[in-house]
Parts: sequence; C-alpha cells; structure tokens
Amino acid sequence: MSQPPQQPLPPPYQGSGSGGSSSSPDHDSSISSTSSALPTPTDEKKPSSYGTVISPSPDTKNLNFSSSSSSDLSEASEYADLTRNPFLDPVVAAHWRKVYEEADYECRAVFDPSVTWTEEEEKAIIRKIDFRACAWAIVMFFALQVDRGNLSQALADGMLDDLGLDTNDYNYGNVIFLVSFLCAELPSQLLSKKLGPDRWIPIQIVLWSVVAISQCSLNGRGSFFATRCLLGLIEGGFIPDIVLWLSYFYTSRELPIRLSYFWTTLSTTSIITSLMAFGLLHMRGINGWAGWQWMFLVEGLITLCIGLASFFMMPASAVQTKTWFRPNGWFTDREVSIVVNRVLRDDPSKGDMHNREAITPKRLWETLKDYDLWPLYAIGLVAYIPQTPVNYYLTLTLRRLGFSAFNTNLLVIPSSVVHIITLLLLTRLSDILKERTFVAMLQCLWTLPCILALRFWPGLIENAWGTYALMSVLLSYPYCHAILVAWTSKNANNVGARSVSAALYNMSVQLGNVVANFIYLDYDKPYYHDGNTKLVVINLLAIGVFLFTKAYYVWRNKQKDKVWNGLTEEQKAEYIKTTKVQGSRRLDFRFAH
Repeated sequence: MSQPPQQPLPPPYQGSGSGGSSSSPDHDSSISSTSSALPTPTDEKKPSSYGTVISPSPDTKNLNFSSSSSSDLSEASEYADLTRNPFLDPVVAAHWRKVYEEADYECRAVFDPSVTWTEEEEKAIIRKIDFRACAWAIVMFFALQVDRGNLSQALADGMLDDLGLDTNDYNYGNVIFLVSFLCAELPSQLLSKKLGPDRWIPIQIVLWSVVAISQCSLNGRGSFFATRCLLGLIEGGFIPDIVLWLSYFYTSRELPIRLSYFWTTLSTTSIITSLMAFGLLHMRGINGWAGWQWMFLVEGLITLCIGLASFFMMPASAVQTKTWFRPNGWFTDREVSIVVNRVLRDDPSKGDMHNREAITPKRLWETLKDYDLWPLYAIGLVAYIPQTPVNYYLTLTLRRLGFSAFNTNLLVIPSSVVHIITLLLLTRLSDILKERTFVAMLQCLWTLPCILALRFWPGLIENAWGTYALMSVLLSYPYCHAILVAWTSKNANNVGARSVSAALYNMSVQLGNVVANFIYLDYDKPYYHDGNTKLVVINLLAIGVFLFTKAYYVWRNKQKDKVWNGLTEEQKAEYIKTTKVQGSRRLDFRFAH
C-alpha cells in the first residue's frame, strides 16, 4: 500500500524509522519526571509473545525481511507501518470507523487514521498524563490501602485483647472482608461501566471512608465483623475500576509500567502508615481511647478528603477534560487527537463501547465463558497465596519474638522498601524483554526457597533476628500483579470484556486470599509446620500454572495462525469487515504471553 502524496513518514512518528529512536527507556521512574518513564511505542513489538491484531495486508507469509531487494524492503517497511498504525489499511479503518459510530464512542469525532505526531510531542503528552491521571490513581489507591491495611498496625497495639478477640476471630474477620470484597467485584464493575469510573470511584471512596472512621467505635466481635463486611462490599471492584479508567489514556505497553507505580503504593502505604502508627498509637489514653481507635479516626478522615477531591480530579475521557471547574482542560485540541489516536492504534477495540454504556447480560455471559482467559484467572488464584499468610501474621509474629508494639511497626518498613524496588524492576524487565509469563514467574521462584526455609530451618522462632530476616526477604518478593492485570486487559481485546475480565481476575485473587487465611491455624502455631508445608505445595503448583499458561497461549496462537494464513487476502478483508465475533475469539487476534 502506498502512502498518500506528501504525507509524512508513517504514524505515529514523523521522521522515524521502523524501530524508532526511543528504544532505550528513560530509567527515571518518577511520574513527575521531566522525561518519559517508559519506552515509546516505536519499539518493535513481538506479536507472538506480546499480543497483537493482525492486518490482512500486505501478505506477510512469504516476506523475507532480510532480503536486500527494494521490493522486499518496501513490503517489510509497509508491514512495519501497518503494525504501528493498522488504520493505514482502508478496509481496517472503514471497519473500525463504523464500529465507533455504532457504539456512540465518545472519542469518535477525533478518530483520524492519517494524523501524525513527533516523538517529542508524544513524550510530553505521556508526562502530562502521568502527572494528572496516574499520579491521582496512586493517591486514590493509597486511600484504599490505608483503610484495608491498617488492621495489622491495630493488632500491634493490642486491639484483639481490647475487644476480647483471638487470632481465629482475626482470621474470620479477614475471610468476611475478602468474601465480601470478592462478591462486590463484578457488581462494582457493572456499575462502573454504566455510571462511568469517574463517578463511581469517588462515591466508593467516600462511602468506605465513613465505615473506616466508624471503626474507632468498635466494641466487640459483632461490630468487628460488621465493619469488615461493609468495607469489603464497598471497596470491592475499586482496582478493576481504576485499571479501566487508566486504559482510556495509556497503550497496552505503557499500562503495565504505570500499574507497577500503582502497586508500589501497597508498600509505600505500609511505610507511611507504619510511621503514622508510631505516632498515633502513642495517643493511647487520650480521651480514654486506645491508640488504634485514634488511628482509625485520623486515617479514615484522610481517606474522606481524598474521596471528596476525586470528584474533581477524574475526567470521563480524553475528550471530556474541560468542565466548569477545569475550563482549560488537560489537553489542547491537537493533544486530544494524539491521546485518542495513539490508544486506538495500539488497541482498536478500546472504542467499541461508550464509556457510560452498561454491559449487557449477553456480553457478560460471553466474557464469563471465554475459556481462553481462564489460565490467567488460575494464576491469580494460586500465585499470591504463598506469601500472604506470612504477611498477615508479620506483626503478630514480631510481637511473639519479643519486639515492642512501636518497634514492630518500624520493622516492617525495610521489606516494604525492597518490595517497591523489586516490583518496579520486574515490570521494567517484562517491558524490555517483551515477555510476560517467564518474567512474572520470577515471583514464585523468589518465594519458593524462603517458604522452604520457613518449613525446614530449625532456628525458626528461636532465632528472633534470623526469623525476622527470613520473613523480610520473603516479603521483599517482586510482585507480578501489575503484569497480570495488564496481561488480562490485553488478552480480553474488548472494552466490555476487559471490564468483566478484570473483575474476574481480581475475584480469583481474592479467592486465593480467602484460601490463604486458612493456611496458618491456631493449632499449628508458632512454627506453622503444616501451614508451611501447604505453602510449598501451592508455590510449586503456581510455577506449574505459569508454565501451562505459556504453552497454552503458544498453542492457541498457532491454531489461529493456521486458520488465518489459510485465507486469501479477500477472505481476510471480508472477515474483518463482516465478522460479529468480538474480543479474543477473533481470528485476527493473537494472545499475549
């Protein structure tokens, strides 16, 4: 296919070659950095391992990209152009324009297959999105993690004794929270898709902050279980909602890196709340309250402020950033065009639904029975169990080892700091290698020797500092959750399916957390030999599930290649134009792995 007269070199970049000039990423991970924090989309993709939609032309079956003939080089260049901008093919562009019009897609007016931009323009826009969207997503996730994670600090202050509870009650409370969280995941996603995440997320935060504040009045087993249930029901679905909102602004290659920043909030919040707890727990006795009561009150009020601010910080989409309290919006008209078209060129399916369009029962059922995503749900179920009981019992174990309540909260900080570093490095490694399965599996390879040591090391518990060091190394593991969430989103290949599949993946994670709460039981303490034996088995199972997932997606892609390559170019074009198949079931889609 030839370029129109006087058109710059193929989108997205003017004056760039097939590989672009930004293949070396900026290693500054700060979202407020003055340069882009990730490789730009000009980096060459590997369709067989990173996921892609196949264009029907040119015929790539017999291309010899190493050939020096001008004919082959021209075809190779054209193929690279279509890889970066599938809408250069008029058949593809016409198909998706029709899809966007029928879906009443909110950004359809700025869809433009021919628009081009420079690498510098895109970097500047990415920095702006990082500062406005990603940064506030991190703040909101901080609000979530404060109110679902401060229970461990309360334990260090003797909350269980104050309320007349034991560790079994604590386990039951965690299970109630997780089951409630799990049950709310899918309904929350359906609400978010109907109302828009820009409306639903702030409502969620305000509602759970009220429950979090009420925990300062806990008076026994019943009130403890009730607040755990309410927090789970309201907080459930928040993470998939945030991922959906961020996907409106980022490409599939950029999203995992941003989600890695997002999930560093887990550890960052742990550090901040540990330092806050050191001060707030010293307030025990003021006004007759325990330190943990003051902690719930103060941290709940912080969450409430974040929730109220979120109503004004979350635009509905790239074309809806201007409003009465933000008259200039986030972007200029040209920047809006770049933001929308760069996302659509990466994943055309992001425009097949309106951002306030409800998911129909038919679409919901189609996503539920999409067995090609089940391997990712299986990973979510088992991959995070091995480290969870150790994390839940960290403060209780440190108190049992003889550390004071205040020192206990400070001792959790080192593992949290290292956890942030390993998470960012793991996600960056996945991006550099363009590999998801084997890189994400490094989490299991990190935790396995630590779990084996917990089971068989004779100095466990007797050696206080050795036990603390072992648990800290385990909890410094490289967290693969950001990779898995973005991976699930990519393989869903449809806005409606993406919303539901994100919820289903998170539900599988929460179900795994429920299982994790029954690993360390009261009869087995303090060494938890039976529990750690189970963790070793589950860790090995998780490695097996990762390997199976890799093999499965390689096999499925080969299946699709065989059928797709057997079609003529006319049949391929007709399929793209007329097929009613959506999501990952399309013949022209290849799974990321």
